[in-house]
Amino acid sequence: MLLEKIEILLDEVRQMQAGNAAEIEALRLKYLSKKGAINELMADFRNVAADQKKAIGVKINELKQAATTRLNELKEQCDNTAPSEDEIDLTRTAYPIRLGTRHPLTIVKNKIVDIFSRMGFTIFEGPEIDDDLHVFTKLNFAPDHPARDMQDTFFIEQNAENHVTKNVILRSHTSNDEVHYMETHELPIRMICPGRVYRNEAISARAHCFFHQIEGLYIDKGVSFTDLKQVLLSFARELFGNDTKIRLRPSYFPFTEPSAEMDISCHICGGKGCGFCKHTGWVEILGCGMVDPNVLEACGIDSSIYTGYAFGLGVERITNLKFQVADLRMFSENDIRFLHEFEAAN
Repeated sequence: MLLEKIEILLDEVRQMQAGNAAEIEALRLKYLSKKGAINELMADFRNVAADQKKAIGVKINELKQAATTRLNELKEQCDNTAPSEDEIDLTRTAYPIRLGTRHPLTIVKNKIVDIFSRMGFTIFEGPEIDDDLHVFTKLNFAPDHPARDMQDTFFIEQNAENHVTKNVILRSHTSNDEVHYMETHELPIRMICPGRVYRNEAISARAHCFFHQIEGLYIDKGVSFTDLKQVLLSFARELFGNDTKIRLRPSYFPFTEPSAEMDISCHICGGKGCGFCKHTGWVEILGCGMVDPNVLEACGIDSSIYTGYAFGLGVERITNLKFQVADLRMFSENDIRFLHEFEAAN
């Protein structure tokens, strides 16, 4: 009796037909689920005489294997069958997966790196988590300099060992990379160091607690401020156009002497004056100067033989100038609508 039931089910599973995934799933539930026909055979199998169990067990396994094989065949047929017109959503875009784009900060950073790379600068990336020695002390920051204050710097850890305080901090500028590079590389040095930096500031349209910088360093015999000016002029014209003018204003940074801030002629109004440049015709983009001899000596470089210059710029600042993004927070909010505006810039 049980063998006849198995044979009947065998004929059924071998002749199974289905036109879509839903019908295939219905057949699977009918025959192979816990409440399916094949599983129900096991209740009758318990009452089979001992001398017949082996033969009937083989037939049940044959039935289960036949059902599994047929369902797989139906799935393969269904996958290879083109959908009918009734199953096609004619309102769906032909390209359902929209291609991604580079982030505007990445676009500008890559452009800046490319410009300086073609000038012979080597790319170097150092640690974002560093110590006070490399972030401040070797860069000629006085012990009471405001930048060391908790209001500006994120301190991760402070341990007192043998009356010496070792500060582990999130770097507030990428100048620490320059110190690491000077300590580990032979002269002459010509490098740039792009990276992310952190400062304990209130987040607003004009400021953020993290942003991106690119700093550059050139050290060799006979390096002068004139060399610095020419490199920065070439950079500005390459990035903003051949008509771009620059001006250098005296400033102060602990690690450079003399120091300057560089402005470029506003590329929006051509230097005539507009709301973007506050009607001055100029926009500040970076700080620069000759490397202070104290910094050279702290990094093991003889300042009586070698001189050098350094410069640093904010990637967000340059991106604002290139794409006129008014709110810095847009760069980190991951709004897809905002990011897709830069497809043509890739």
